[in-house]
Amino acid sequence: MSPLHAAAIFAAGIAAGTINTVVGSGTLITFPTLLAFGYAPVLANVSNTIGLVPGSVSGAVGYRRELRGQGRRVIMVGIGSLVGGITGAVLLLQLPASAFEDIVPAFIALALVLIVTQRQLVRLIGRHRRAAAGGTPPAAVIGALGSGIYGGYFGAAQGIMLLALFSLTIDDDLQRLNAVKVVSAGLVNLVAGIVFVFAAHVNWGVAGLIAAGSILGGALGARYGRRLSPGALKVVVVIVGISAIVRLL
Repeated sequence: MSPLHAAAIFAAGIAAGTINTVVGSGTLITFPTLLAFGYAPVLANVSNTIGLVPGSVSGAVGYRRELRGQGRRVIMVGIGSLVGGITGAVLLLQLPASAFEDIVPAFIALALVLIVTQRQLVRLIGRHRRAAAGGTPPAAVIGALGSGIYGGYFGAAQGIMLLALFSLTIDDDLQRLNAVKVVSAGLVNLVAGIVFVFAAHVNWGVAGLIAAGSILGGALGARYGRRLSPGALKVVVVIVGISAIVRLL
């Protein structure tokens, strides 16, 4: 691995850690970067999942103020995320690599649609919240389970899915829900990463570079991410996502 190669992966880790904390689509930065450097899709996905775990921890620490008073909620949706993450990781390892290469372009396309329509989704779901403030309905746990399966298998825009589901089912401040999202997505990556460590081939050099970058990015996202222009961020992520689809196809 050349110094330029390593620097690019580290920078992608910073960007992914920041975006995951603020929006939830950092994999659309790191995954295409690894594909561009010639890594096989499944190897890239496995190494990327492990590398992004520390960034989720960093982001959760940055959101500790918003997490106060949400311990029970975090536990409930966390259980769904853990079970879903393990299921998705096992599916990734059991299904043939060709299935991953066939399915992922559709996943990325779905992720891009969610990113582009995020503002409209927030407006829509804001008018259809079902639960009383502070509550955690079963629908939120089931949503975390389904999103966890997706996240364990691939994970691009998992955070956006979670935030949309939480906003639809839980009546609370969006920033508080975003904090729960950061923890839930991090749990999915954590348990999927543990499965991958014992049952898959991991490029530890790549995972380490992404991890180092994502730690810095997670802290930056929690501290400064709300100041970023949503429009500019969407443009970057959409361009990268389309590049990934072209690369996979």
